[in-house]
Amino acid sequence: MNPHQYAASHRDRFLDELKTFLRLPSISTLSEHAADVARAAQWLAEHLRSIGLDRVEIVPTPGHPIVYAEWMGAGADAPTLLFYGHYDVQPVDPLDQWQSPPFEPTVRDGKIFARGATDDKGQVFLVVKAIESWLASSGRLPCNVRLVIEGEEEIGSTHLSGFLQQRRQQLACDAVLVCDTAMFAPGVPSLVYGLRGLAYLEVHVRGPRRDLHSGSFGGAVVNPANALARIIAALHDERGAVAVPGFYDDVRPLDEQERRLLASLPFDEEAFRRELELDALGGEEGYTVLERLSARPTLDVNGIWGGFIGEGAKTVLPAEAHAKISMRLVPDQRPDRIAQLVARHIERIAPAGVRVRVETLHGADPILVERDSKPMRAAARALAQTFGREPVYQREGGSIPVVAEFQRLFGVPVVLMGFGLNTDGAHSPNEHFHLDNFYRGIEAVVRFFEELAGAH
Repeated sequence: MNPHQYAASHRDRFLDELKTFLRLPSISTLSEHAADVARAAQWLAEHLRSIGLDRVEIVPTPGHPIVYAEWMGAGADAPTLLFYGHYDVQPVDPLDQWQSPPFEPTVRDGKIFARGATDDKGQVFLVVKAIESWLASSGRLPCNVRLVIEGEEEIGSTHLSGFLQQRRQQLACDAVLVCDTAMFAPGVPSLVYGLRGLAYLEVHVRGPRRDLHSGSFGGAVVNPANALARIIAALHDERGAVAVPGFYDDVRPLDEQERRLLASLPFDEEAFRRELELDALGGEEGYTVLERLSARPTLDVNGIWGGFIGEGAKTVLPAEAHAKISMRLVPDQRPDRIAQLVARHIERIAPAGVRVRVETLHGADPILVERDSKPMRAAARALAQTFGREPVYQREGGSIPVVAEFQRLFGVPVVLMGFGLNTDGAHSPNEHFHLDNFYRGIEAVVRFFEELAGAH
């Protein structure tokens, strides 16, 4: 039995095991789930041992643990692939919008619904099953494999950099594989060559020392919620561009060749609008929707709160108001510089009568990877064999903080080969993963190991 036959004949078991993995509520950002994150790391480590990896460790950090594993039996002449993924997941709010419980995996309409199904447990697990398919059917892999699977990606990979630097020699590799991106469209295999970076801020606006009666004090005291609304409204101009001085200074312009590449992708703006049930699309004038989504920087409010939000009415002038604001960045913007520019601008435009404090939470560098490296060509061949068509090359609007770190530390090609879809609801209620993409992902990674070895 070859690895393809093995994977095909064990689909039902693979799905049952994925369900077990998805039941673990490994929400890294909520302290009450710290024990669940640790349990997920333990379960994953035990599973990696069970499929025959040579060395498996649960590496403690000051936060959540990292799972490390390797199989180095292909020998010194074979290439070494470093796989990166994460087992932590996002919170599930708003819970009432889930059609089935987020940590009780449910299959319907050919999809598995659960938090983490596509981001990133399902995609981590398809790589694990590809490794198992080789080891169980052939007793070996065509290349050496190292795995780094962290528990803090959803909170900025706080402790991963120290781990990578400390173990730099141990993690030496010839290529890096990341399966935490999306295919461009159903049935359209994709290789991502660019990711946006991230700068994330929290804004705190404070006014009087306590909440006040709006009838007794309204009109004489600056309302922090009103002040915050004015600040947020001033962060964009009438053309949809970010109105922070210096925000675009370091942006690398899109050249005509890349604009043609993006324009050639099979993207239907009208279908995109309809799927989101929107009356109109917005964003920065002068760029296509696809360019805005993947290759232009953005600034968005991710959350806003303050004052009375309970049922009914309470005529209160709140003492404070808050917002979370993120900026998606493109080459050659730096998250620390952008965070500083935006923070200074917010402080500068804040009205008199309130105090403003801006806190930087985390950031990530934008990245571009070489589209024509040997590992990328190996991935393209594997995808073409699996899907029966050549993959497309695209930028993606999200961020994977560690990719820039891999480029700096190891100086080897990075392959961003994901099997989810942007419509899978990552970070949203009813997150899901198409089972066809899960199974074809296993098949493609099985082939990628072989193609990578042959290209070395």
